[in-house]
Amino acid sequence: MIIQFCGLSGAGKTTLATRVKTILNEQNIPVEIIDGDEYRKILCADLGFTKEDRNTNIRRLAFVAAKLSSYNIVSIICAINPYEEIRKEIGLQYPNVKTVHINCSIDELLNRDTKGLYKKAMLPDTHPDKIHNLTGINDPFEAPQKPDLTVNSHLETIERSAGKLAQFILQNYKSA
Repeated sequence: MIIQFCGLSGAGKTTLATRVKTILNEQNIPVEIIDGDEYRKILCADLGFTKEDRNTNIRRLAFVAAKLSSYNIVSIICAINPYEEIRKEIGLQYPNVKTVHINCSIDELLNRDTKGLYKKAMLPDTHPDKIHNLTGINDPFEAPQKPDLTVNSHLETIERSAGKLAQFILQNYKSA
């Protein structure tokens, strides 16, 4: 089973995946988190942030996820994954792919700003530290048209969100 997250930076993707991994491991279900930030350092270090590069990044992460999934390891792709087109492509290319939208309000993301990215994206265009391609601010994010599950991380606790996602995975993992 492959879970492809999509959600803006700071929405809680990695935090949620880490908590769900703990819950499922306690039930002897193997889980691997494929964290976009981590994989960009090595496997995807040659990629930038153009639409094509972002899509190539997701293709590579999904390839790794599919290999793990073939050994019955639940693979959670933690990446912004901003484009509907690539999410659909991954769903068609590999078996048992579920799309989970980690939704978070912009106000809450600005409040969290865990990496300082939103602050940099809001700088004047002439500022040397300005980020010009922050997804959801000055680069597109296409919310999924029909996600298999939506988690509203700004409205529920991490425990509630993790419980909801773990239950969803358990229902779909056993039927796979």
